[in-house]
Amino acid sequence: MCGICGFTGEILNKNEILKSMTDIIIHRGPDSSGTYFDDDISMGFRRLSIIDLEQGSQPIYNENKTLVLTFNGEIYNHKKLRKELVEKGHLFSTQTDSEVLIHGFEEWGEKLLGKLRGMFVFAIWNIKEKSLFMARDFFGIKPLHYSQVNGHFIYGSEIKSILEFPEIKKSFNFSALDKYLSFQYVVPPETFFEGIYCLMPGHYLWYKDGNLDIQSYFEVEFKPDDNMTLEDAIRDIENVFEDSVNVHKTSSDVDVGCFLSSGVDSSYVSTYFKGQKTFTVGFEFGEKYNEINWAKSVSEKIGLEHHYKIITSEEFWDSIEKVQYYMDQPLADPSCIALYFVSKLASEHVKVVLSGEGADELFGGYTVYNEPRVFFLYQRIVPSFIRHWIEKLMRAIPFFFRGRSYLIRGSRKVEEKYIGNAFMFSYDDKKKLLRDPVIATKPQLLCKPYYDKAKLYDDVTKMQYLDINLWMVGDILLKADRMSMANSLELRVPFLDKEVFKVASRIPTKFRVNKKNTKYAMRMAAMKRLPESTAQKEKLGFPVPTRVWLRDKKYYNIVKEMFSSELSKEFFNTDELIKILNDHYNNKWDNSRKIWTIYVFLVWYNIYFKD
Repeated sequence: MCGICGFTGEILNKNEILKSMTDIIIHRGPDSSGTYFDDDISMGFRRLSIIDLEQGSQPIYNENKTLVLTFNGEIYNHKKLRKELVEKGHLFSTQTDSEVLIHGFEEWGEKLLGKLRGMFVFAIWNIKEKSLFMARDFFGIKPLHYSQVNGHFIYGSEIKSILEFPEIKKSFNFSALDKYLSFQYVVPPETFFEGIYCLMPGHYLWYKDGNLDIQSYFEVEFKPDDNMTLEDAIRDIENVFEDSVNVHKTSSDVDVGCFLSSGVDSSYVSTYFKGQKTFTVGFEFGEKYNEINWAKSVSEKIGLEHHYKIITSEEFWDSIEKVQYYMDQPLADPSCIALYFVSKLASEHVKVVLSGEGADELFGGYTVYNEPRVFFLYQRIVPSFIRHWIEKLMRAIPFFFRGRSYLIRGSRKVEEKYIGNAFMFSYDDKKKLLRDPVIATKPQLLCKPYYDKAKLYDDVTKMQYLDINLWMVGDILLKADRMSMANSLELRVPFLDKEVFKVASRIPTKFRVNKKNTKYAMRMAAMKRLPESTAQKEKLGFPVPTRVWLRDKKYYNIVKEMFSSELSKEFFNTDELIKILNDHYNNKWDNSRKIWTIYVFLVWYNIYFKD
């Protein structure tokens, strides 16, 4: 895995500027660096050597050196594409997957993207035409950020690299704060830095003569085959996933390991790793927050060399600043810190790991996907205007009773209530919380364009579609990339393979989510290789004991000091913050996720804006 960066146009000291931009992302590629300069562009590269260790340095050129490439990612079908390109007369000088991109672009142009199988961000500069082409993979596994300022186009794998460019003036984006408070992550393509954006998954861009043109080349589409039997679904999943894992494992000239939790996703991946290494972390709070024994048991049954670490409370809290620095932007998902530690552990043994990200989004794994089934009868029998009044009545009742939550949750359509796996602060909450309530918006407005595109899908598929386009990009894949790269570790995700998605997109909803389980067909496929107790284990997410810590006086006081600070007063009504904190500390409500969302933002802001 690698990091890329660069900028167009002439500027004083451009060699030193590009060096600063590449040096600050050295964690993405500590093995070597490379640069390309001409009067119109400066391109930088940091390399983590995975394929063709001796000759794989970048930039890479075509035969007549009219095209220049820098690349971050892995192309898993590069040998097949290389054979096709050689037959067409292209001459290769390395064995890298990188070189396939530049010859492929020379041969097919933008149509190259549809032929690729992998995770990637790459930049190709045409020296003669003075044009820059960049592309990001189908699901957004690898990141790309960009900005335009004073006639320059600046890009980088991480925002911190772009910030090294002297023409960039850091300016805080208040609009991003509003969205972050609802979603717990920065909703792409926006960032917390005014004027800096991320290229969306499945998109490419052209930059020439000061003009930027961004186009989509891939859209997530579900096409369920209602004639498919359960046996068909299980067989297809088995076949395509075995192929995907094997491709992800073998496309490497270094050792490959596997992250392993107690859940079915990573466990299923690990069954293809006999004799190799797995990695797990947990906390000091019993089995609820420690999956090590589960993972160890699976490893022993499969025949794996298992490595684990228990993260102490002190280690966790001491690492928050470091993690938020590497994240570039605040992410209020506490599992990103656990991911940092398991990546650190793995990096001591291997250079590449496989993980289970994407299975829930593609195959219907989140527990919340059960809601459309649970509420189906109620919503079908009771008209929407009556459900609306029932909800208002239930919210007005000052006490709880069995069924109250059901009547509230079941009163609204999925488009009105579901914004993704994390819903921190509502529109009304934000108006009370923010010092400037004018910036508060309804999160449903941001989701609407996605729901409009998914309007012909059933409610479960609508939720999956939204999560693939927002939650997976803004949270799941962001933390996977940043935390692995912070430890110079390449993380591969075999579920997020376009061939796997072709199968997942055809599976009928009844085989994704039903009364027996979520991710039903995928679990049945996994059960061919795993114990039933693992394959059918309830979806938990990565358990992090934030709610426990925030009822401990030591950590309560750390957060209270931050919430009472002058910094906090710049953004929030601190009385409201302290109330939320105290209600949690005194066990009145579980406000741990809301508290963590605010605290992480303030820690991050201190790093990037309080110089």
